[in-house]
Amino acid sequence: MKAVVIEPGSVLGVLGGGQLGAMFTMAARRLGYHVAVWDPDPEAPAHRVATHSFPVPFTDQHILARFADLVSVVTYEWENIPAELCRELERRKPVRPSSAVLSVIQDRLEQKGFLASNGFPVPPFASLTAPDQLATTVRQVGYPALCKTATAGYDGKGQWRISRESDVREVERALSESARPGMRWIVESFVPFERELSILVVRGSDGQSCTYPLAENEHEEGILRTTMVPAPGSSVVAERAAALARQVVDRLEGVGVFCLELFQLPSGELLINEIAPRPHNSGHYTLDACSVSQFEQQVRTTSGMPLGEVRLLSPAVMVNLIGDDAATLMKGVGCRTLLDIPGAVLHLYGKRAIRPRRKMGHVTFLGETLSLALDHAKQFRDGLANGPTLSA
Repeated sequence: MKAVVIEPGSVLGVLGGGQLGAMFTMAARRLGYHVAVWDPDPEAPAHRVATHSFPVPFTDQHILARFADLVSVVTYEWENIPAELCRELERRKPVRPSSAVLSVIQDRLEQKGFLASNGFPVPPFASLTAPDQLATTVRQVGYPALCKTATAGYDGKGQWRISRESDVREVERALSESARPGMRWIVESFVPFERELSILVVRGSDGQSCTYPLAENEHEEGILRTTMVPAPGSSVVAERAAALARQVVDRLEGVGVFCLELFQLPSGELLINEIAPRPHNSGHYTLDACSVSQFEQQVRTTSGMPLGEVRLLSPAVMVNLIGDDAATLMKGVGCRTLLDIPGAVLHLYGKRAIRPRRKMGHVTFLGETLSLALDHAKQFRDGLANGPTLSA
């Protein structure tokens, strides 16, 4: 069946108005689309760049009808959007990726079960339905282990590391204090990975797909801190990651931009950590280092337009600005010092409140070589650590 193409001038709907929704909106408007943003938070950044803004709860049925009447197609900025809302909208307008894909991915147990049942490599895992079963469940996967909420957790939230048997009681207490009726958790083996990788894959409604270069990531306290592209190392690993990403999204029959988070083991084996059904923090480098960004790809796949090329124009290192990083940057001569670094591109998300662990923006460092980009990124990060004026 021929895919329906949504022409420029139409209204694209996006659920969620954080920085991902804002960057999608800006990409869509550049291509001539109008954008309706639905996010309950009136301060969400995407509201300020949207054509139509709906700062009301996702449970508002009157707004659901208005939103569905206004837009030609719907997408979302992250996977913690209510699946039922997507199903309701899908009865009236196309949703890309579909509500069926969202239902699989937004629940970690469903996602891991889907991957394992289709033969894709994942760490050992088990389901936990009651905190007092934690000790038994951890023994199934072995120590050390990670316990995560099945839904709603991100950036290290809703996760507990269990290194040894003596940790079980404390984690069990934390689960009991936060438990809600029907709540589930996933317990995963903490694999001894050599490095964390990610790869973006874009798939259109016609089944055509493409992948971006493999990226290597560094996390701090469960939050992405730095991404480097292309990932150093063997091209064989990059080729295997790209093939795996295409296979997973093909099996999902997904339409849109997806990101596979991967663990590379010392043996070279790749394990899938998680899938994101939308543009990813580790793909922000595409805004400045690629001919077509991940956000423009989201616009293209949502509207049924041809996929864009994924050519890397320059090696890049992306550094997240987290919490007080943004305030430090803006004090004294910090911002001027940063922008004096060759190849530095600053993105601030316009969030009004600075909070610990909150992503406030990012900086991409472009260089003729990855080594040069890494040097500039290190100079910047050392400056952040040294104080509000950065280091010249």
